[in-house]
Amino acid sequence: MKYKRLLLSFVMLLILIIALFIPIRTALVFYKENTPNIEAFLPIKKGDTFQIIFKHSIHLTDVVEKYKVTKDLEIKQYEFVYEEFGIGMPSNAEEGETFVYEDGKYHIKNMDNVFSEIKVRNGKTVSENRLVWGTKDNEDQHMVWFNDYFEPGAWFTIKVESISLWEMMGGVEIHE
Repeated sequence: MKYKRLLLSFVMLLILIIALFIPIRTALVFYKENTPNIEAFLPIKKGDTFQIIFKHSIHLTDVVEKYKVTKDLEIKQYEFVYEEFGIGMPSNAEEGETFVYEDGKYHIKNMDNVFSEIKVRNGKTVSENRLVWGTKDNEDQHMVWFNDYFEPGAWFTIKVESISLWEMMGGVEIHE
């Protein structure tokens, strides 16, 4: 009888440990620099969209990069929006893309840039970077400031990955 209890306890403990380390949730994961250390994560699904908005350090206008999570858990950039030409801003669209001027902003649409990861630095001098997710159409759009989660000047690697409960406990969940 004592042996059965001990065996049952061992099996339960083993199941609990395994459950902690099995990836259960897909998320947009922000890793500190080039390390495996999770700074923050945003639960996200295949097909979801998100935007990274930053303030151009010279023009002091918003630049919007729009992304979609692919079925392969990669990051597809599909649009780029900015207000002024200048340093670091594209002057035209690449082949297959569309360059339009709408509502006082330049848009490069139909982009097909696919990344396994994105390197991002939170602004230090002009620190007004934002993360937006959800859809504008159904008023389910959310926005947070990078400074609420990251130090000004910090840089990180963004990936879409399935993460475990253990990994979720190591990072901060991004929420509005």
